[in-house]
Amino acid sequence: MTEEWQGWREAAETALYGDRGFYRSPDGPAGHFRTSVHASPLFARAVAGLLARTAEELGVGTVALVDVGAGRGELLSGVLAAAPEGLEVVPYGVEVAARPPGLDPRIVWCAEPPRGVRGLLFANEWLDNVPVDVAEVDGEGVARYVQVRIPDGGERLGPPVTGADAAWLERWWPLSVPGERAEIGRPRDLAWARAVGSLEAGLAVAVDYAHVRGARPPFGTLTGFRGGREVLPVPDGSCDLTAHVALDACAAAVDRGTVELTGQRAALGRLGVSGERPPLSLAATDPAAYVTALAAAGEAAELTARGGLGDFGWLLHRVGAELG
Repeated sequence: MTEEWQGWREAAETALYGDRGFYRSPDGPAGHFRTSVHASPLFARAVAGLLARTAEELGVGTVALVDVGAGRGELLSGVLAAAPEGLEVVPYGVEVAARPPGLDPRIVWCAEPPRGVRGLLFANEWLDNVPVDVAEVDGEGVARYVQVRIPDGGERLGPPVTGADAAWLERWWPLSVPGERAEIGRPRDLAWARAVGSLEAGLAVAVDYAHVRGARPPFGTLTGFRGGREVLPVPDGSCDLTAHVALDACAAAVDRGTVELTGQRAALGRLGVSGERPPLSLAATDPAAYVTALAAAGEAAELTARGGLGDFGWLLHRVGAELG
């Protein structure tokens, strides 16, 4: 077997988005892992509420919805179904894969976010799949790039981290102890800045498993997923490759608008998603309504659960208007 060594960023870019990459497979992300979008229609309804609030604050009756990392259009379809009557939505699905069959004809399918739109840009579990290099501290205390062997995921230490990557580590993820690792999030900062920059006015939201300076995982979070199970990260196109996001660094990469960092539990709570069970008295007066409300409470509890989907970080970037 010929050994082919590359940095993790280059290897993951090909494995995820190349001609035969993981994200171009027919089954799409939903065939391998379950996001908040797939967990419950309550998530799409909450995003629809956020879209309506954005339109109201912008003072428009026609509003753009840009779904970055749109998968097979599941979130867009759910939001369109839940959008308030009278609100005209112009939906965009941003994805490397081809347009899925049977998608609502209103949805514009594109490879990059449209520029100059007014509305809501929503990126659910997108930034964690923007490929990044991995650094590890060697025995002499030097941070070096980690190189990966394509066929089997074997690793070795490469050259020292220098330049802009070294500056990013110093500011956002300092390393010192031999064996410590970090994912160098600079490409994600740039990707988020480009995404926010595509909006003329509105709200950009990134939702992802995240960490902040002062609470970084000492050995990083790079892993793989296939068929609903966590697997060894091997950049051969057979599995998802993901690592948690330094959302605080992404927030600082944009020099316009205002920013908020919060958690999914709090963010969805503000949008009316609560895991609170309905009162037992409802079971006696309206059994059908009680069963419906109980099911919704269960779905909401999953979306907001600590140790699960509720631990997602939300980065909200407001541009051109003060949105509530």
